[in-house]
Amino acid sequence: MHPSAQKVADAAQKLGLAIEIKEFDQTTRSAQEAAEAIGCDVAQIVKSLCFTVNEQPIMALVSGSNQLDERKLAALCGVGRKQVQRASADAVKAATGFSIGGVPPFGHLTPMTIFVDEELQQFETVWAAAGTPFAVFAIGPDELVKGCGGTAVSLKK
Repeated sequence: MHPSAQKVADAAQKLGLAIEIKEFDQTTRSAQEAAEAIGCDVAQIVKSLCFTVNEQPIMALVSGSNQLDERKLAALCGVGRKQVQRASADAVKAATGFSIGGVPPFGHLTPMTIFVDEELQQFETVWAAAGTPFAVFAIGPDELVKGCGGTAVSLKK
């Protein structure tokens, strides 16, 4: 197993989550690529989107078929829309310890506020990145929210 995927497996174990990481030869970097590799609906893919609010990292875990409404995210953070900035690749790596395209919902270097798209609740199983652009794992939506310490909210544009 790739060392970054092993970090995710170790983090899941510490959280009491039983996950099985699946590694692919083809990329799972985008929601569409992940859905094709897994053979599931793109809406079951968890996109890990990192932002900064007042220079603090936050994460939005969004259904692969949805577009994030950044105004909703700003309101949830109690700030104006302009204070919510997409995190740079370097900022994502510094906050999470993982590169864009493989950022998992937990196991980050920095504790952060996490919001989870309530649309993911309609599925029995969703799929999230497991540390690399070639690795994913399945998890129930309730376990996802609990495991990442997130809050399920409406994030859809």
